[in-house]
Amino acid sequence: MDAIAHQLGVSRSTVSRLLKEGRDRGLVRVTIIDPERPMSRLAELFDRYFHVNAHLVHVRTGASSVFRLDQVARVAARLIDETVNDGDTVGVAWGTTTSAIAVQLRPRDLTGVTVVGLNGGANHRTTGLPYVGSILQRFAAAFRGEEQLFTLPAFFDDPLTRAAMWRERSTQHVLEVRASSRVAVFGVGGLGSELQSHVYSANYLDEQDLAELTRSNVVGDVCTVMLREDGSWRDVPFNERATGITPAELRSIPKRICVVSGASKAAPVLGALRAGVMTDLVVDDETARAVLRRMRPGLRFD
Repeated sequence: MDAIAHQLGVSRSTVSRLLKEGRDRGLVRVTIIDPERPMSRLAELFDRYFHVNAHLVHVRTGASSVFRLDQVARVAARLIDETVNDGDTVGVAWGTTTSAIAVQLRPRDLTGVTVVGLNGGANHRTTGLPYVGSILQRFAAAFRGEEQLFTLPAFFDDPLTRAAMWRERSTQHVLEVRASSRVAVFGVGGLGSELQSHVYSANYLDEQDLAELTRSNVVGDVCTVMLREDGSWRDVPFNERATGITPAELRSIPKRICVVSGASKAAPVLGALRAGVMTDLVVDDETARAVLRRMRPGLRFD
């Protein structure tokens, strides 16, 4: 700040104030890059086995699941901030993780950004709009953009109803916006995760649905499309009723940022990796090790 003040002929306090204002508005970012620091062993393994950029977040051992999510969400928010540019369409899947990320986003002066939902949010008890809308609104506000809600159920009762809705012009419009996304942001839901995913805790699935998913060997979901640990999803009958963007559709989006915390999600994260849904994975180091150990027991990290 002293050097800048001297160069511009202003006071140091003026420089400090302008830098703070620039950071608050998203115009200024301060980062430290060490060119001598090699890629960590964990990140190398994710790149080798899955061709994914792993952004590892160190969280102290014994930390609560809420604290762990908060730390991972902070790093994810910075990555998203560095990724989104003027004119981008950003697809966001609602959930516990993206809700935490939305709180951490810093405002930026961008133009022409559209934030679109990657999956429907209604269930048999609620429209889902307050919850889903609040997440998309926070993303849109951070980028000075507009949100485009996907106002459909997360899951239809009948696959034929879904097929009929997909033929409606209003639905096709949102699907076209969704397909035009340059950036996608989503988490991974786990049927047995410690910090329960919103889709499994908020009346979206009843006991019969959960029993059906168990019979289909489902371990979790991405964008409310159900996955097995081996990465398969196409022949899961339940997905015929889901409105979320499929793994095949996700793969057409250039930048796909998956954000995960909690070792109890190791199985669904491994399924998501095998399905090829992500280009980037923001994950705490404990969960990263759990995923790699599940993939290959006895794998060394040193």
